Amino acid sequence: MSLLKSKLIVTLPVIVIAVIFIFSLAMIPSLNPAPRNLPIAIVNEDQGLATPEVNTGGMIVSEIQSETWANPDGEPAVKWIEVGSEAEVKAGLDNQKYYAALVISKGFSEKQASLMTPDPSSPRVQIYINQGMNASASSMAGQMLNQAVHGMNEKLRAELLAAIGQQGGMLSTKQAAALASPIVSETINVNAKGTRNGNGNSPVLMLQPLWMASLIGNVVFLLVKNKQNYVNRKERVRANIIQIIWGTVIALAAGFSFTWFAGSLGVHISHFTDTAIFLAIAYLAFFLMIAAVFAWIGLKGMIIFVLLLFFGAPLLSFGPEFLSPFYRDWILSWLPMRYMVDGLRELLFFGQRLRMNHPTVILIWIGTGGLLVLLASAFRRSRAA
Repeated sequence: MSLLKSKLIVTLPVIVIAVIFIFSLAMIPSLNPAPRNLPIAIVNEDQGLATPEVNTGGMIVSEIQSETWANPDGEPAVKWIEVGSEAEVKAGLDNQKYYAALVISKGFSEKQASLMTPDPSSPRVQIYINQGMNASASSMAGQMLNQAVHGMNEKLRAELLAAIGQQGGMLSTKQAAALASPIVSETINVNAKGTRNGNGNSPVLMLQPLWMASLIGNVVFLLVKNKQNYVNRKERVRANIIQIIWGTVIALAAGFSFTWFAGSLGVHISHFTDTAIFLAIAYLAFFLMIAAVFAWIGLKGMIIFVLLLFFGAPLLSFGPEFLSPFYRDWILSWLPMRYMVDGLRELLFFGQRLRMNHPTVILIWIGTGGLLVLLASAFRRSRAA
């Protein structure tokens, strides 16, 4: 039983339990996620009636905002944001300010009043679903708005039937048809996720191979560099510069080949070159960041980046409003790969071109920081094993 004399073997049950516990932490955000202050816009374009003076659209806005939408923790599930016009809310949807929007159309009060007449005209609302922002979050926001419209329909139908009954009137065929659904709602998907984009999660799915490719590329570089006998600082600087230059070449190859491969699998790529260059920037940023860590602590740094991917990828599938404050503020906010996902989301779903937006700038800064730290490693007294 010589094996049992090994301390490592004896403590193996504890190690296994610890590993299970650590990796189980990645399950927490996926267990019954609930929204917190989900931003949903609401627009009232109803001019109201002069006689009697009433604005039904404004009343509906007040009723919706006064409703208690709470998650299981008792926190507000929705953050209602009043917007001045439909054009303004469309711009906000394109700028990823809202997951969904409810627009109460012009003439809402007038058309509602017509439901009491023999020639009724149903008032209308539009529900905008911002699919590209986050598929699951926008879907839930849309369900909330549809539920709100359903509640308005039920209430309005009851009020109209009661009013007609008090007047002793009879319903015309048109009125009966209109009262079946007094408010007509139209659902409009904007920044659509498409049909072959992983249900809107293609940016997260594309992260994993690019991240692993940058990690494997650095492992190869580290193994080769460790075999070389760099006897002085000048040789170490030269080796790091070669790694940076060759990493740039690899990044371009990775960006263009990955974009082509994703497109061949059916992912809708609106702007091939822009997407390829952005992926190259992301790859180079990750490559230099990982290279910098490897240069200082060696292959032991690999566990950091494996864990980052393991814990980070599930979080990136959720909207920030679905995460607890701890995961949102202390983990998601510090994930370097989130900027690749955000940038890809703009390119794939929002029709944006490659530009110096926030994700691109942050990725460039990550790469710049990695480059400087990598170069600085050549001035150490001893090399990492």
